[in-house]
Amino acid sequence: MLIRTGRDGFQHPLASEITPRAVYEQRRQMLKWMAGGAAGAALAGWAQREAFAQQVTHPGKLQPIAAVRSTVPGAVTMEKPTEYKDATSYNNFYEFGTDKADPAENAHTLKTRPWTVEVEGLVKKPAKFAIDDLVKLAPQEERIYRLRCVEGWSMVIPWVGYSLARLIEKVEPLGNAKFVEFVSLADPKTMPFVGSRVLDWPYTEGLRMDEAMHPLTLLGFGMYGEVLPNQNGAPVRIVVPWKYGFKSAKSIVKIRVTDRMPPTAWNKAAANEYGFYSNVNPNVDHPRWSQATERRIGEGGGLFAKRTKTLMFNGYEAQVGQLYAGMDLKKNF
Repeated sequence: MLIRTGRDGFQHPLASEITPRAVYEQRRQMLKWMAGGAAGAALAGWAQREAFAQQVTHPGKLQPIAAVRSTVPGAVTMEKPTEYKDATSYNNFYEFGTDKADPAENAHTLKTRPWTVEVEGLVKKPAKFAIDDLVKLAPQEERIYRLRCVEGWSMVIPWVGYSLARLIEKVEPLGNAKFVEFVSLADPKTMPFVGSRVLDWPYTEGLRMDEAMHPLTLLGFGMYGEVLPNQNGAPVRIVVPWKYGFKSAKSIVKIRVTDRMPPTAWNKAAANEYGFYSNVNPNVDHPRWSQATERRIGEGGGLFAKRTKTLMFNGYEAQVGQLYAGMDLKKNF
């Protein structure tokens, strides 16, 4: 599948121009007006409402986070973004519960200020960044990525952040650095399911150095033009669009550069089901279900929703396939 980017003069609109939540219902009403012969008057008022919706913070919205359109090849899919209400109410975040609705219900207890992220290990310049300093380290970009989860569901989300490579370059990895480990917060006072026997806490994930340095690997601070909601990994997370969702660590407090493949939470819990690489691969089934198809959250039908074919590397094969040239992807799953 071809993924169109900003080439040939095309620029994908920002999230606020695609799915402003304040005007979802108004769009449907506009179509009714046009069908009733009131198109001229409706369009004039519509343009004003669109402009207003993009400039103000509506009640219930989070702090806006400014971003420019990304020019990274493959960073913008033309697929319709998932509605915000679906992307923020159907989540995996086991620190707040195992049901998909648990994070949205329970994550209000998470305190995201103050927050620091420590970068350590095989680096020349280890550092501890306050979250606001980390946000300002590089220009924020909007990237509209597919998200494919191992359970067989998918979303399309406008993320805000910058390439993780910018941070890694800042701390200057040493010559023997081969992997990057991510450690999430594990605070039983604010995360009610930390301490449960589901996983070995804290939640950890990892990437090979070349995966971490790939320009598509995002250090994310926001989505839909706002800061991250707690249930989506506030205040900072990783987004690796060609891997299953659990590889994208949330609420990160430490990044460790190492010369050894780091143990990861789900691999420790069930190594036969969750490999270190966990690239989206429709040809490698999960031991308990097929990975050949997926259902898009928010498109209706629930478990019986129409399923579509899953793409190799989640549709990012052109950008990342060369990272795995010569590897047995059934063995290195």
